[in-house]
Amino acid sequence: MRVAIGSDHAGFHLKGELCTLLDELRVEYRDFGAFGTEPVDYPDLIAPVARAVARGEFDLGVVLGGSGTGEAIVANKVRGIRCVQATDPVTARLGREHNDANVLAMGGRIVGTEVARECLRAFLDAQFTGGRHVARVEKIARLEAEGAGT
Repeated sequence: MRVAIGSDHAGFHLKGELCTLLDELRVEYRDFGAFGTEPVDYPDLIAPVARAVARGEFDLGVVLGGSGTGEAIVANKVRGIRCVQATDPVTARLGREHNDANVLAMGGRIVGTEVARECLRAFLDAQFTGGRHVARVEKIARLEAEGAGT
């Protein structure tokens, strides 16, 4: 499994903790930045993570910020991305199982390190269950293909 991970300045410290977990789990990853706490515009760092996942260069992505909300919005603007924002491991797991989520968003000002580690573990361990959820994911893909149409 290959994981793309990125953050803005507010998610920088949490990103470091999650990279440590990825190392412990022996999961291959690429850190797209930020590489410090100097303020940055999160779309500049989150979009490349989402694009790399959408292109198939990575299996999954993790995007981090202060709240995780803006990061989830940016990731979900990239065609082919289904980003779940999680503050607990159950939401992270269900995002993968029911929505075939391929990117996880979290906020460093919202979740603590241990909860974030458990969210990431749940996200990595879960698999899309298919079944009744396939039709729903296909409907999401059709909406995405329609773009701005109403």
